[in-house]
Order: sequence, then C-alpha cells, then structure tokens
Amino acid sequence: METIDEILEKMEEILDDSAGVPFSNKAMVNKKEFFNLIMDVRLKLPNEIKQSKWVVEERNKILIEAQEEATYKVKEAESEKFQMINEHEITKMAYEQSEEIIENAKKVSREIRLGAREYADEVLEKLEQQISTTVEIAHTNFVQLEKYILNEMESINENRKELNVKNANYMDNDESNQEK
Repeated sequence: METIDEILEKMEEILDDSAGVPFSNKAMVNKKEFFNLIMDVRLKLPNEIKQSKWVVEERNKILIEAQEEATYKVKEAESEKFQMINEHEITKMAYEQSEEIIENAKKVSREIRLGAREYADEVLEKLEQQISTTVEIAHTNFVQLEKYILNEMESINENRKELNVKNANYMDNDESNQEK
C-alpha cells in the first residue's frame, strides 16, 4: 500500500523522466498515468484522516487504561491497609505503610496519566505535521501541474499560429507563382 509521499515521488519521477519538447523547457507527460496518481492521492487522504482518528481513539484507550490501573492500585493499597490494621501487633506500622502505599499509588497513577497524555500528544503532533506536509506538497505539485499544462497549451497555440502564418505565406507565394 503506497503512501501519499510515495505517490508524490512517482509524480516527480514522471516529470523528471518525461520526454522534452524540442526548443523549449516543456516536457510531454502521460496524462492518464499522471491523473491516476492524482486520484490515488485523493483516495489516500481519507486514510490519513482515519489514521489520525485511530490515534485519538488509542490515546483515549490509554488514558482509560491508565485511570483503571490507577483506581486498581488505590483499591489494592486500601485493601492492604485494612489487612494491616487488623493485625494487632503492627497496627501502627501497618497504618503508616498503607498511607505510604496509597501515596505511591496516587503518584504512579498521576505519572501514568501524564505519560499517556504526553505520548498521545506527541503522536498527534507528528501526525498533524505529516498531514500538513503532505497537503503542502500536494498543493505545490498541483500548482506546478496547472502551470505546466497552461504553458503547454500556450506553446501549442503559438505553434498553431506559426503554422497558420506559414500556410498563408505559402498560399500567397503559390498564387503569385501561378500568375507568372
């Protein structure tokens, strides 16, 4: 499955490998092949957007899992706390340890949530940059293609005008030769 960048590289290769028009800086391109690549780019863009949605969903899953893990750790710590309180000889020590465990669990929970959010933000930022770069490249290539096509049309019109002038001159010369 080709990425948008790979398709755009193919478009550049087509332009680079295309035959030149004599006496100009123009090139002949297989129009059908080039338009097929443009259609591929258009079809791939929705996939890029789907990927960004998937990243957001994964981010939400990570946050939910982090919250569940944090809740589990807090419950586990509280459970340990109550077990230690029930033991007669070490009640005071158990209480202190359970408070420490709860604090550690809360700290770990906060760290997990922050880490998950930072990771999700980094992934989304990279994806946003990739999509932005892809859109810029596609836009630039489309503008270049439009300029190229307009230049080719202008060249064709100029060539037709030259042919018409030469035909008219030829016809005039032919008529004057027949009169003599």
